[in-house]
Amino acid sequence: MIDDTTSAVLRASADKTEQSGRPAAESLEALRRGGFLALRTPRERGGSWSGTEAAARCLTDLGRVCPSTAWVAGTCLTSKNGAVTCGLGTAEVFADPHALWCGSGSPTGRGERVDGGVRVRGRWRMVSGCEDAVWAMLGLMVGEVFSLAVIPVADLAVERTWDVAGMRGTGSHTLVADDVVVPDGRITPMSPFTANDLVLYAMTVLAPCVGAALGALDVTREMFQSDRKPFPSAYSRMGESPGARQWLAEATRLVHRAEASMLEAAREADSAELTEDDGIRLRLIVAESARDCRSTVERMLDLNGASGFAVTNPLQRYWRDVAVGTRHPHLNPYLAMERYGAVLTRC
Repeated sequence: MIDDTTSAVLRASADKTEQSGRPAAESLEALRRGGFLALRTPRERGGSWSGTEAAARCLTDLGRVCPSTAWVAGTCLTSKNGAVTCGLGTAEVFADPHALWCGSGSPTGRGERVDGGVRVRGRWRMVSGCEDAVWAMLGLMVGEVFSLAVIPVADLAVERTWDVAGMRGTGSHTLVADDVVVPDGRITPMSPFTANDLVLYAMTVLAPCVGAALGALDVTREMFQSDRKPFPSAYSRMGESPGARQWLAEATRLVHRAEASMLEAAREADSAELTEDDGIRLRLIVAESARDCRSTVERMLDLNGASGFAVTNPLQRYWRDVAVGTRHPHLNPYLAMERYGAVLTRC
């Protein structure tokens, strides 16, 4: 999925990505070379149009070294899929199949019909990757019609509003449109997303978090292989402690369960057209996978102690990224349980 060269570039640039608040230029170039920005570019436009499982595996691998960069790649995938689903996947917008896209499905813009198109005004918050993206897929209301538009980011303003504890390198700032005219070929009433689409979208935020949890496990296993010992105790190494071994085993079990459940849901989404009830059931599985990611990182922090929070320790970055990323609305656990309960009790 991800080759050693891409992994090395993302790992070396992870701190730079976080400090600058956007993916490092070398990381974006590595994504481009590896085809990770074309995962949902149609094949006839030069992309791979990857399935849900393949996309989840790719984003997990990326998240294992740099969750923020993986998140931006996931947003690119989601935006391109939305454009294609709604009939906006034209040769114009896919002239560069590897271009970075960003987007927001929230209809927080307004459109007014003019000759040849729609005049758009609005603000869209938390648009990951917007400082580096070429195209933005944005939701808006044209009269009473929920619509989607594909707009060059160069026609929009970026307000740097993203200042959150985790996923700091995603650059999820606010995009602003002020009297931007979008031609008719790049705006359309939104087509309802299928249950399969919604599972795919959930994967784009879950997989970077699963990758982050696996990255945290990598850091912790390295700690067990070092001369670090639990204090205060008579043990000479962490692995001599039965309690520490149990905690490591539990953390490993949880993250592997999260990954397996995610991939199981992805395979089902690839295998057939899902009913609405199927989608609700799978999104509960996805939400529970996200909670497993949080639980596993908490155990690893217990094992690492206060040193796990040192700014030089990548564990604390993985922890913050998982804590923020798994709170995305696509992974909301109480709403997922509420909706599944409604399915089970429907008469």
